[in-house]
Amino acid sequence: MEAVFLTALDLTTRAIEAAGVGVIVVGAIIAAIQYLRHPFRSGAYRQLRSTLGRSILLGLELLVAADIINTVAIEPSLDSIVVLAGIVLIRTFLSFSLEVEIDGRWPWKKGQEPEDEKAGTNPPAPASS
Repeated sequence: MEAVFLTALDLTTRAIEAAGVGVIVVGAIIAAIQYLRHPFRSGAYRQLRSTLGRSILLGLELLVAADIINTVAIEPSLDSIVVLAGIVLIRTFLSFSLEVEIDGRWPWKKGQEPEDEKAGTNPPAPASS
C-alpha cells in the first residue's frame, strides 16, 4: 500500500513539474508570436516582457509546489528540507523580481502608478479591444 502511495505521489510531482515547464515554454512561444506579429507597435516590447514574465511566474509556482510535495511527502529528511528551503528562497526572489519588472512597482504599492508613468517617460500602451 505504501509503495502505491509513494508511486502516486512521485507521478503527481512529475506531472506538476512537467506542467510548470510546459507553462513556461508555451508562455514563451505565445509571447514571441504576439511580439513578432507587430514588433514595432507601441508597447509591443513591454507586452512581450509582461507575457513572458507572467508565464515564468506561473511555471515557477508549479515547480515550487512540486518541490514541496516531493520534499514533505516523499523524502522527509533534514537534508532535503534544507535544499527545499534554498530552492524556495531562490524561486521566491525570482518571482518577486519578475513581478517588480512586470508591474514596474513594488508589490506593496499596487494601487499607485509606476514611476516611469508618473514622469511621462513611458506612457501605457493603449488598450486593445
